Amino acid sequence: MKENVVKNKSFAFAVRVVKLYQFLCEQKKEFVLSKQLLRCGTSVGAMVREAEHAETKNDFKHKMGIAQKEINETIYWLELLKQTDYLTTEQFESINNDAVEIIKLITAIIKSAKNINP
Repeated sequence: MKENVVKNKSFAFAVRVVKLYQFLCEQKKEFVLSKQLLRCGTSVGAMVREAEHAETKNDFKHKMGIAQKEINETIYWLELLKQTDYLTTEQFESINNDAVEIIKLITAIIKSAKNINP
């Protein structure tokens, strides 16, 4: 069976987000922004998993579209955490690079799916 790169990367990303959430709560005593990050950052992989078993091509595109919105929101919260000094530049760049890679993958998948007849 072919490896599902976006599924694997989005799951690994969710693990990183959970660990970052724990760090922000325990070390930085930040509970509001980190909760937002946790919600959308883990939602990406969940939506990719849902899309994997979509009932129709349109259902697949819809679920991947939601995953795209969630990773985009995740990037927003990461940028905000960086700009408010909860994350160092190094911490931000490390996880943000993963997020950017995932949004590029998801965007390419959506574009590809739109070019295939239903």
